[in-house]
Amino acid sequence: MSSESTGTVRLHRVLRAPPERVYRAFLDAAALVKWLPPHGFTATMHEFDGRVGGGYRMSFTNLGTGSSHSFTVKYVELVPDRRIRHTDTFDAPRLPGEMQVTVDFEESIAGTVLRIVQEGIPAAIPVDFCYQGWQESLVLLAQLVEPEIPDGP
Repeated sequence: MSSESTGTVRLHRVLRAPPERVYRAFLDAAALVKWLPPHGFTATMHEFDGRVGGGYRMSFTNLGTGSSHSFTVKYVELVPDRRIRHTDTFDAPRLPGEMQVTVDFEESIAGTVLRIVQEGIPAAIPVDFCYQGWQESLVLLAQLVEPEIPDGP
């Protein structure tokens, strides 16, 4: 393997929430800011357009050090409540390349089966860090989508 090789992360979760609510959490700017940054990071949404051909630009800031990195997401495929495919690119030249992310939502007796594949992770980012970050983000996603909260009077 060369130093230019890229990594892939695969995740599988079952969430106690309907697919439409889980899908919405991936296409709502405020929701993404709340659940996507891994532990120890905050997020800022700079631009958002939730359509195929659109996407968003976001940055994560390390609360401990204050350093941040930004990235751009472009939506390639949106199948409501079923699938999202997008590309991710880091704005930093030291993290070249384009990642492909596929998120599948499947209705289940338990709620939603969520499958995520992220391919093309830059060689400079250890795959285990990426996997750990996704695991932390998915804990926050579950905390956002699983509660059944009725609207008040």
